[in-house]
Amino acid sequence: MDWSLSKVIRIENGSVGISTNDLKALLLLYQIVDADRTDGLVALARAARERSWWSVYRDVVGPQFLRYLEYEAACSVMRSYQPVVLPGLLQTEEYARAVLRQVYEQSTPERVNTLVEVRMRRQGLLDQADPPQLFFILDEATVRRVVGGQAVMLRQVRRLTEMADRPNVTVEVVPFTAGYRAGMDGSFVILEFSDAADDPVVYLERSELVKEDLPEDVVSYREQFEQLRRMSLGPAGTLAFLKKITDEMK
Repeated sequence: MDWSLSKVIRIENGSVGISTNDLKALLLLYQIVDADRTDGLVALARAARERSWWSVYRDVVGPQFLRYLEYEAACSVMRSYQPVVLPGLLQTEEYARAVLRQVYEQSTPERVNTLVEVRMRRQGLLDQADPPQLFFILDEATVRRVVGGQAVMLRQVRRLTEMADRPNVTVEVVPFTAGYRAGMDGSFVILEFSDAADDPVVYLERSELVKEDLPEDVVSYREQFEQLRRMSLGPAGTLAFLKKITDEMK
């Protein structure tokens, strides 16, 4: 087929896509002839070549975050810890805009608008027919900190309360009274997948770093996540806390 060795390596590493015709040739070479498996792999190749919704934002967000979006869209379980601001998946549009204006204060209003659009489109994950299980641990500061003004924050806390009532969403707040432990100052996300062959990944939001193929890192962050859960108010206690905050803000 006059392929260079580098092309084969990129295909086998998943760095580039492959046409269905080329895939069929490779399957013959690898002696994969089972009809069901062949059809399944061809269907995957065809789907992989379709443009994802985030592909149109390549000029706005970095490659690491685009890679994270791919993993986020495919995950079956997400565990997220946020000590400073609320998770993007749970933000209202006006809260997201207030945050992004500050983070990208040197950017044009057009770019900020596009970043808000990306954040809102990510939330389509919540409304899928079979959404992933989402576990969020938040520091009390994320709820207490008034972002965008009192009215914006009130609507945001109400949104957070609504989301916490969903069967696939668990929200737990670590109160100030729980004290401090090492690692509480950095946000992280652990993504797991339904296929046991797909290893979990860790995303460090502050540095936009996706950690792949590092099982020891996954274990470390899972342990940290469970320690934070033990420090939290728990799901029921968190709902009561959010309602208390809402009453205070009225």
